[in-house]
Amino acid sequence: MIRGARLITVTGLNVHPLKSGSATPVHAADLLETGLRHDREFMLVDAEGRFLSQRKHPRMALLRTAYDGVALDVNGFHHKAVGPDGGPVVDVTVHGKPCQGVDQGAEAAGFFSDFMGMPVRLVRFTGTRPTGRGGGKVAFEDGYPLLIIGEDSLDDLNGRLAEPVPMNRFRPNIVLSGLGPYGEDSVRRLRIGGVEIELVKPCGRCVLTTVDQDTGVKGREPLATLARYRTAEFDGERLIMFGQNAIPRVTGTLHVGQSVEVMEFAA
Repeated sequence: MIRGARLITVTGLNVHPLKSGSATPVHAADLLETGLRHDREFMLVDAEGRFLSQRKHPRMALLRTAYDGVALDVNGFHHKAVGPDGGPVVDVTVHGKPCQGVDQGAEAAGFFSDFMGMPVRLVRFTGTRPTGRGGGKVAFEDGYPLLIIGEDSLDDLNGRLAEPVPMNRFRPNIVLSGLGPYGEDSVRRLRIGGVEIELVKPCGRCVLTTVDQDTGVKGREPLATLARYRTAEFDGERLIMFGQNAIPRVTGTLHVGQSVEVMEFAA
């Protein structure tokens, strides 16, 4: 809960070019309708077009990714991105919901199939896809363009764990300081420079948070501890909550170190 006047700042920005691959920390990022530029722009799918995730394939954490808008680099593999004019558009699904991607070709499929030990294809997002609620748009994100977490929330959680975990377990796009523990739960709307963001839904956490992002090994924490004190009903859904899903309402550019204004608190 946010109490009194606080100095709130942006302390981290993270882009995940490949869904369930590693995060790319950045100092500045363009915020689009669909989230930070290039976030979840690529995805691995199986033979039926279903997305692959660290939930079932924790080794995906070891896919170290970087993307400059032209080439996707993953563990030394250099792939020039293919758009709709250069490759077939295929039907794929994210959590059973249909969308489309541009198949990135046989060489990329071969590299990732070797890594995964199963036949997979690399696809690049194309088309449009709505958010779960709130009227926003996403690429290959699970359901919302942005995930926001406060550093104070992680500090509180780590005080309850035998072994602390880093923020990358939770894969946020925007990390803030100064909100107080779980202060993001109390915020409805933020302004960062010229950008405005609406926080629309608590993020329900899953087993992906138990995957060590440095080793690709799955354990029990921090999900077991979170379940003991951060479980609640939201719109009829039982969630283990950590962080807030959010939608850009005014786009622009974000920088680490920017000050943050709370425009509206949650009811």
